[in-house]
Amino acid sequence: MKRILVLISGSGSNLQTILDHCASGKIAGQVVGVISNKADAYGLVRAEQAGVATSVLAQQQFACREDYDLALQGLMAGYQPDLVVLAGFMRILSGDLVRHFAGKMINIHPSLLPKYQGLHTHQRAIDAGDEEHGASVHFVTEELDGGPVILQARVPIFEGDEADEVAARVQAQEHSIYPLVVQWFCEGRLRMQEGTAFLDDAALGPAGYASE
Repeated sequence: MKRILVLISGSGSNLQTILDHCASGKIAGQVVGVISNKADAYGLVRAEQAGVATSVLAQQQFACREDYDLALQGLMAGYQPDLVVLAGFMRILSGDLVRHFAGKMINIHPSLLPKYQGLHTHQRAIDAGDEEHGASVHFVTEELDGGPVILQARVPIFEGDEADEVAARVQAQEHSIYPLVVQWFCEGRLRMQEGTAFLDDAALGPAGYASE
């Protein structure tokens, strides 16, 4: 059974879906720890209710980003994870940390990558006049939101939509695709090699599995 470590900063809704899938046996893994950079993140409550160990590592404890990332890497390594899941962890990770967990760290981003890397993706999609938006699960590399895409989900943008309406639509899809990707990894079906994602030994294209 794979050991899963989840990093959060907020409410932890994606964390909850992963906890639920592990509890039901859909994911052949166990969440062994949850780390947050914010002590008031509700995701910590979700983890504690599920009997999962939690840790808080706040930036304010450290003089610089390098010291923080070094401490974070040590804390993460202590959980001996087979897979690190970034679930709304609102920090840019250092290259050294990312390289340490290369091929073992995934993230979900609220856009159809490579579109709209970074923040405020829903409003940016609306402002651009896009007719669809979505979410992407990808392996984490040193390029921000630039690692190979594993799976995407698409949602429509309707005329007159506000950003929060689009965000709700995207989040509903996140709760479907993120645990599925975690499941693939825990079953040994998913890997990253030389900057490419592979599922069942088949290389995935730029939009990941089941792309058009």
